This record gives sequence, C-alpha cells and structure tokens, in this order.
Amino acid sequence: MPTLKNRDLDVNWHPYTQMKTEKEIIPIVKGEGAYIFDENNKKYIDAVSSWWVTLHGHSHPYIAKKMHEQLLTLEQVIFAGFTHRPAIELSERLLRILPSNQKKVFYSDNGSTAIEVALKMSMQFHYNEKESRKKILAFKNSYHGDTFGAMSVSGRGVWTDPFKERLFEVIFIDVPNVDNLKSIQQQINSYGNDIVCFIYEPLVQGAAGMLMHEAKYLSELMKFCRQKEIILIQDEIFVGFGRTGKLFAANHLTEKGDIMCFSKGLTGGTMPLGLTTCTQIIYDSFYSDDMNKALYHGHSFTASPLACTAALASLDLLLKKTTQNNISRIISQHEEFYNKLKFHQKVKDVRQCGTILALEWNTNEETSYFSSMHKKLYPYFLEKGILLRPLGNIIYLVPPYCISKEDLEYIYQTILTALDEL
Repeated sequence: MPTLKNRDLDVNWHPYTQMKTEKEIIPIVKGEGAYIFDENNKKYIDAVSSWWVTLHGHSHPYIAKKMHEQLLTLEQVIFAGFTHRPAIELSERLLRILPSNQKKVFYSDNGSTAIEVALKMSMQFHYNEKESRKKILAFKNSYHGDTFGAMSVSGRGVWTDPFKERLFEVIFIDVPNVDNLKSIQQQINSYGNDIVCFIYEPLVQGAAGMLMHEAKYLSELMKFCRQKEIILIQDEIFVGFGRTGKLFAANHLTEKGDIMCFSKGLTGGTMPLGLTTCTQIIYDSFYSDDMNKALYHGHSFTASPLACTAALASLDLLLKKTTQNNISRIISQHEEFYNKLKFHQKVKDVRQCGTILALEWNTNEETSYFSSMHKKLYPYFLEKGILLRPLGNIIYLVPPYCISKEDLEYIYQTILTALDEL
C-alpha cells in the first residue's frame, strides 16, 4: 500500500518547491492548538502559524462551531446583486476598529487578490477623474503576492525573472530612515505628478527576511506622498490582527493609508478570504450614473459566507482579554530572547516587532533566501518537533497567540542549541 507521501508526490505540485529535489513532504493528519501531528503521530509546534495565518491555533472549537452553524444555514451565494449577514457584520465590525478614514469594504479571496483590487482601484480612480498618471511606487525587497499585478509591485529577482518582460513598470525606493528620507522625497519629486500610488508593507517586510523599519519615518514619507496626491496602499496582509503588538500596523503610524489590504490572519487561518478597504473619496469616484466608472472586478467566492463567519469568530477571539494578554506575554518573551541573541557571535542581526522575531545567521555566504543554511536548519528543527521555515539563513518566529510559555521557551532553547551545534 503506497504511503500518503508517495501518493502525494504522484499527484501534487507544491508551492515554492523544486519537486525533483524535495523529498521531505510530511503528511499532516491533525491540528490542535499550537500543534500539528503527522501520520506517525509525531507532534510539531507550529512556530510560523502555517505561513502566518493561524492566529488562534489549529482546529479552534469556537471557530468550528460558528462555521458549522453557518454551513447549515447558507454556505454560498453570489455577491453581485445579493448580500448576506456575515459579510455585512464583518464589514461593520472591521470599519469600527480600522483607521477612521476607511469607509468601504471590497471582498476577494486571498492576499494577492486584495492587492490586485487595490491597484485597480488606484489606477481607475485617476482614470475616472480623467487624470493621466502612470507610475507606481513601491519599496525595494517588497513582497505583495504572486499574481501579475502583485508580482509587479514586489521586489524583482529569481521569483519574477521568468515574467519580467510582462510586469509593469514600478519605481522602487529604499525604506525610509533618518539618513535617506530627504533623498527619497527628491526622487519622488523628480516624477512630478505622474505617480498613481505608493504601495508598502508597514513596519515589516515579511518575505524579504522580516526586514523592519521605523513607523516615524514611514509616517513622514506617507505625509509627503499625500501632499503629492499619491494614493497610499497599505498592505496589512501579514502585519494585521495583532502581529505588531497592536491590532494593526496602522495603529503605530501618525498618517492613514487611503486603501488597506487584509488576508492571512483575517479568518484565523481557517478559510481563504481577502478584503480591501478604502476611503469615501476613492469610493465616490466610482459611484456614478455612468456604468463605465464601475469597478469591474469579482471572484466566484467573493465574500464567502463561511469565510466571513470564520473571520467574525476569529475577531471575537482576537479581542478577548486572554488573547491580548497572550500577545503581550509573547512580546515580553521575545524581548528577553532578543537580549540573549543580540551579542551572540553566530548572529549577524536580530530584530523584533511585536510577536514577530527574526535572527540572521552569520555565515560565509551572503544573506539570501537561497542560502544553503536552509537545508541544515529546516530539518534540524523538524527533528526537534518544531515547524520553522527559515528564509535561507534567516530564522523567524511568528507563533500562534495560543502558544504556551513553555513551548516558546523550548523553541528559544533549541535555537540556542542549533547556534552551538551547526
């Protein structure tokens, strides 16, 4: 009888994977809290929240209960010309806790599509207003998704090289700091009034290696762009819903984005869902008797009642005092570990923002997603019962909020041991 692993390799093509050389596909048969279990009942601590989505742990009974009730009531309905209670309630609740300038919600089904919607909103806003703007501004080393628009505004490299002739032009700038803010502003000025929008990951550039920048200088850059009437697209897909220690990265900033994008932790990792919010000014540009000004974008599963229900349940859990206390406790534990790591001779750099912590392993190689250290680190931690997915020589922790103090300490100790042994 073929194993689950062999059956999988016969039929499935996995993401970010060279299938010819990848032999370590692990069949997972169960999830519970901060743990996942393989077919041999080996337990792993999910220290990366399964690609940063599982806020409250796996198979959460409260989310499952709410989804079961919804499944028996309404599982799906077209969202063009129809609506339903879960989508209405989720929009109402989110707009109450988002920056006050966010007034409308547009649903899609994942992070990349939330970005696509934001880009189309921005471009068509200027088209509807009969303004000719063509340039888009983004950070170097950014990552916004894998669909074509999202790829275009992401940092260029190995991932995007096969498609580079098909990607639209983007102006890439450094993340702002005390030394370069003026030169970035001068660079933007050189394009006059030709910039449509500025899209950015606030505070943390996740896929780039958890690179972090200060809220103060990002706020100043946002303010400068607003003075130039450049639409601000804030990508909160990774950093939203408590990851930075506050509900949203927006809560660290003194300036507000015009458009905001969400996914990942939105449903607590239970269902795919994306959404894009915008200001009244953006919305009003499409609100017209002229059908040509409508936003012609949609997905079959737009505003899935099940996904919206999962998001509502996840929001219930996120706002509970116990969850907020857990977030504060994780941050405190990270801070203690940060102080242990920052002088370690094998650590080139260590950085933390809220519940996100990353260390850069000091190697003879240049820091890279393709560093050979990944081939040592990934199996090392799996053997110890910890799911980490190093970005090359960068180890990062993005734990579910339900992780215990003891499990987090075990992960820290295992990292310290790895630093000594590898």
